[in-house]
Parts: sequence; C-alpha cells; structure tokens
Amino acid sequence: MISSVRTTIRRGGAQDAAAVADLHARSWRTTYRGIVPDEALGDGLPVQRRELWELRLTVDYGDPAAEPELLIAEQAGEMVGFVYLVPQPDGRVLVDNLHVRPGRTGGGIGRALFATARAHVAERHPGAELYLEVLRGNTRAVAFYEREGGVRTGAQEGVFPGGYVLPEYVYSWPAERRATDPVGGAGRASA
Repeated sequence: MISSVRTTIRRGGAQDAAAVADLHARSWRTTYRGIVPDEALGDGLPVQRRELWELRLTVDYGDPAAEPELLIAEQAGEMVGFVYLVPQPDGRVLVDNLHVRPGRTGGGIGRALFATARAHVAERHPGAELYLEVLRGNTRAVAFYEREGGVRTGAQEGVFPGGYVLPEYVYSWPAERRATDPVGGAGRASA
C-alpha cells in the first residue's frame, strides 16, 4: 500500500496508553493469528495490553538514561503505528514493540518508525547496539528486519501471555556512527 499522506513521528506518553494498547491488541490479533495460540489472542487481550501500557507509561524508571521511549507515527492526526525502545543494563537497546495499524502496513510507516528509532538510539545512547526478538513464524516481520539491515544473532524461545512458549529469532544492528564521529562514520545524524 502506497500512502500519499504525510507520516509524522512524535514522542508518546501516558496520555497515549489507551490508543497504543488498542493498536497493539489489533496488531497482535491480525499478525499473530495462526502463529500464537488463539487463547493468547482472545477476549482478555485488550485488557492485558491496556494494563501493560498504563503501567509502562506511568512508572518512574529513576535514571533518565534507563527510561524507555515511545515513538508514535501519525497520519492526519490518527495514530498509525508505534515503536517502544527499552535501554538494557548491558548497554544495548531493545526494540520491545514495533507495530503498524492493521490495513496500513506496506506503506512505509514501519520503515519511518524504525529509521527514527535508530536515529534516536544513536543520539540518546551513543555506541549502543539495537536489537529485537521476533517470532520465527512472523515471516513478514523477519523479512522486514532483514531488509532493514538486521543480522540474525540468535535463536531462543519467548514466553507469551498465558505461558505459551514460542520460537523466536534475535536480530541486531550495531551501533550507528553519527555523521560527526571522528572515525569517519557515515551514519545518520537524524531522521
């Protein structure tokens, strides 16, 4: 899907919890159908996602360097996607979630979110590797992350709500050099 509507990306906050939770639940139900057991996508999913996002977006993380970042994509004032970045104790940054509203995928929203996330990590966490975990059965997302330059660095099992254990891949992106780095990096200074 090609979109002629301009995508803007902004920082999110507690006021976005309900909308993020709704988009998250809708995305799971669309993307994970047939990959994740139906019980994990059932009636309780919207409530689980709402509780999760209300907690995530209101908790005090203490050290500002440890605080996760929510970036929201909008088109014509409508939330069409989000990415959630979580700094890890080992210095890496986890892409904990990247979702685009069902029916809006394939139009560059995910690519814009991911590029902004990478630029944000380079700026806020210089030298940090970016990584994520993706379900092996989510072949569309696997292909997207590989097109975006991700390197498969691991395979593991992840636990979903309800205790479902599912196989995942880990993809990583090495730290980007900013254009101002003295070692001649050609990395992106901003997106």
